[in-house]
Amino acid sequence: MLKIQKYAAIDIGSNAVRLLISNIIEEDNKLVKFKKNSLVRVPIRLGADVFINGEISEYNQQRMVDTMMAFSLLMKSHGVVRYKACATSAMREASNSVPLAKTISEQCGINIDIIGGEEEAAIIAATDLNTFVDPNKTYLYVDVGGGSTEFSIIHNGKKIMSKSFRIGTVRLLNDIVTDETWKELEQWITENTSAYDSIALLGSGGNINKIFKISGVDLGKPLTYFYLSNYYKTLQSYTYEERITKLDLNQDRADVIIPATRIYLSAMKWSKAKDIFVPKIGLSDGIIKSIYYETVSSVIV
Repeated sequence: MLKIQKYAAIDIGSNAVRLLISNIIEEDNKLVKFKKNSLVRVPIRLGADVFINGEISEYNQQRMVDTMMAFSLLMKSHGVVRYKACATSAMREASNSVPLAKTISEQCGINIDIIGGEEEAAIIAATDLNTFVDPNKTYLYVDVGGGSTEFSIIHNGKKIMSKSFRIGTVRLLNDIVTDETWKELEQWITENTSAYDSIALLGSGGNINKIFKISGVDLGKPLTYFYLSNYYKTLQSYTYEERITKLDLNQDRADVIIPATRIYLSAMKWSKAKDIFVPKIGLSDGIIKSIYYETVSSVIV
């Protein structure tokens, strides 16, 4: 007996808003399959408002309402039966996030959960990493966002600990990450990875996915520290405009890719990791799996 349902995850980040629609394929006596059906990304940079002014501008509030209305219609068209919408760092810190969430609920019929950093890290870690990791090795999982970065230690296939830090690409672009925060991150990584003889990074987020695609490395193979550091230097050698025209990066990627790469390289340096694997998973994937396994609340359509 074959049963296929569609679930949706809405990830309201500091740099972009995403809608992931996945097929949940259940077959007798077989493991459930999660297959991506559709992914829509809208570059509403909420963090640029919030981290500077403390609130979401009227312009971006309207863009959010328009986007959520579009997402609502897309979920309806796809026949989505269950969804969860999670808002992260920017919405957490915006003084007007609660009234905006209420407006979206009333006008678009989408209920938004504004989640904490630790919950965000837990949802991301809920993704099925067993497909991507060697159960006999140790990894530092790094998910870089616009407002925060989530870190998890994975040892022998199990998550040992997670922590969220207020270091993200949009914050770095606006120069509002303190030296103290960087030192706190360095200390956390050093202390929690020093016990292991060998460690590799698992990197997730749109920027590392883009770098991996550009590299041409086969899926399942890692990027080396040497490659990533050289690419970082290449990025810095171009102007913002040249990164768009010569490196073929989208305009909302061409600026944040540099601070994102800095975060990954710093994590590799402090953990003494020589390789970074890119499984191309993130918060949206974690939301889908968390809905299915009922480890988070969700909305039945």
